[in-house]
Amino acid sequence: MSLVLGIDTGGTYTDGIILDVTNQRVVAKAKVLTTHDDLTRCITECFQELKCDAVHDVKMIALSTTLATNAVVEGRGGEVGLLLIGSEPIDKLPAAICEIVKGGHDAAGKPQAELDVEEVRNAIRKMCGRVEAVAISSFFSVRNPEHEQQARELVREMMDVPVVCGHELSSSLGFYERAVTAVLNAKLLPIIASLIESVKKVLKEEGINAPLMIVKGDGSLMSESVARERPIETLLSGPAASIYGAVYCGKAKDALVLDMGGTTTDIAVLTNEVPKINDEGAVVGGWRTRVKAAEINTYGIGGDSYIQIDKDKKLIIGPKRVWPLAMAAARYPHLMEELSLQWETKNFSSFYGQPTDVYILMQQNIAVQMTTTEREAVQLLKEQPHTQQFLADQMGIKTFFLDLSRLVEMGVLNKASVTPTDILHATGRYVQWNRDASILGVKMLAHKMGKSYQEFLDLAMEAIIDKIALSIMQSVVNFEGKDFDIQDEKGAMYFIDKILQPKKDDRLMGCRLEFNLPLVAIGAPVSVYLPEVASKLNLDLIIPPNAEIANAVGAASGNVVEVVQVIIRNDDEQYIVHAPWERRVFDNYDDALDYAQAEASKKAAVQVEKAGAADYQLNAEKEEVFIPGWNILLETRITVTAVGKPKWLS
Repeated sequence: MSLVLGIDTGGTYTDGIILDVTNQRVVAKAKVLTTHDDLTRCITECFQELKCDAVHDVKMIALSTTLATNAVVEGRGGEVGLLLIGSEPIDKLPAAICEIVKGGHDAAGKPQAELDVEEVRNAIRKMCGRVEAVAISSFFSVRNPEHEQQARELVREMMDVPVVCGHELSSSLGFYERAVTAVLNAKLLPIIASLIESVKKVLKEEGINAPLMIVKGDGSLMSESVARERPIETLLSGPAASIYGAVYCGKAKDALVLDMGGTTTDIAVLTNEVPKINDEGAVVGGWRTRVKAAEINTYGIGGDSYIQIDKDKKLIIGPKRVWPLAMAAARYPHLMEELSLQWETKNFSSFYGQPTDVYILMQQNIAVQMTTTEREAVQLLKEQPHTQQFLADQMGIKTFFLDLSRLVEMGVLNKASVTPTDILHATGRYVQWNRDASILGVKMLAHKMGKSYQEFLDLAMEAIIDKIALSIMQSVVNFEGKDFDIQDEKGAMYFIDKILQPKKDDRLMGCRLEFNLPLVAIGAPVSVYLPEVASKLNLDLIIPPNAEIANAVGAASGNVVEVVQVIIRNDDEQYIVHAPWERRVFDNYDDALDYAQAEASKKAAVQVEKAGAADYQLNAEKEEVFIPGWNILLETRITVTAVGKPKWLS
């Protein structure tokens, strides 16, 4: 029996499972709140929830994490110096220092200028003592990496810091995107290293002696050592793990996959058990990278989406995330008294936010400059969380003057309010925490909207269901390569309204969709919402066993995958092999082809073994690209894919 411990740290919850991969059975599972300020806390809590005899028999730990994604979005990470060779940047870059030197190559891999070693040394001197890592990106380094390799050796001679080269992270064209990727990878080095050390410390404290694997953005696994070198590849690993969890739990080969979590709903498409990969590279935090990740559509609707009533008495759901009121009151029982007093006042219109808002202090040591109002509120919150009304009363001000949104956005404070989770608590369909708090919150919003309690519940449930349905339809439009928002198209919405909200007086025409793929739905709330969504959209719905922790299952059940691509191009009756590690010239096409296939296979084998696989298979593909309209070979692409199970499970 081979046991794997899978952990997924999501935006709201951290899930853990012990998976018997031999018998395809979940032995134990756990779900705890993600502690964004310190991920080791929630991982420790997850281990403690998983306490069972089997936990000490696990042969491997697999971790998917939002840490890299969140760090890029928030601009966190080490200070990085960027050395650009052969070209100016076309846009801003996420580097603290950027130095540009002559050099680089053309599309054939020939030098467009020689690398001036002294100029490079001068650029490096400007970085000494000012950066924690150096990233290097040279023009057309994917056609010839020699200038990046030479510059790397010079940095190593002069500085004792990590060095990242663009050609080592991507073989795709795009000088600017490779530079961004190299810088972000360098920035993430200390963050992922710290996470790995923290997780290993927790494992040691829990008496678990097993190797650690990390999930990549395409859903495959890599060893701890590779993750330390290429942390950029962990971008979007959480959603990718969910996709493979759906494959494992739902036994689906071709399907749409929907993962509804606390913060977002993620949707992907599977073909023969493999998600569609975004070949252009993942976009995270506004940065276009060259990291290949699963193509996932993300929408701001989840179990913890903020439900608000605006000034026009319209219902708004998401995209912001807050704590469910039920959970906050379960943790801090005194909030029930404050919410009850708030309900009795019936004063729900004069709030900066919603009358149901509760504030929780997340950081005791606050470095940011605060206003007098913010400082007074924080002082009160140091004792315990409070409602907005309580804070305003204690501070002697009106509620509409109490604006704490800046501190919430900075992560100093967190907010609790009514969420879809509270709607489920109020209806009694899901009761994990304090249902009375949810009922009070719903009553307040219903009163503010001018609706009865039951009318509001029905409206909120319908709005959540319709928002999920719209997300599915928009995703299909996106996956089919269409570039428009269906909600901006009046013609499209005419038919969609008939699908989602059919009326009895629709005498002339009704509308009904037909999907060619089933929908596999995972995530804790899907059993409540998705049956009605599927009914409206005429979708075949699969909610697999263990759907609520499928993302952790995906982490535990992943394969190790490494891909190497080599290109052969014709240049002046010679054949140039462009590999990620070298450029080599041949007089004969067959010799170039044999060399490219052999070296790509060797490299793929080395990489997949380093990434942690033992029994693996190599699959080589050859694609010949011709000039359109002419029988002239432009280039030959050799792609070798190595796939295997982690060696600890072999």
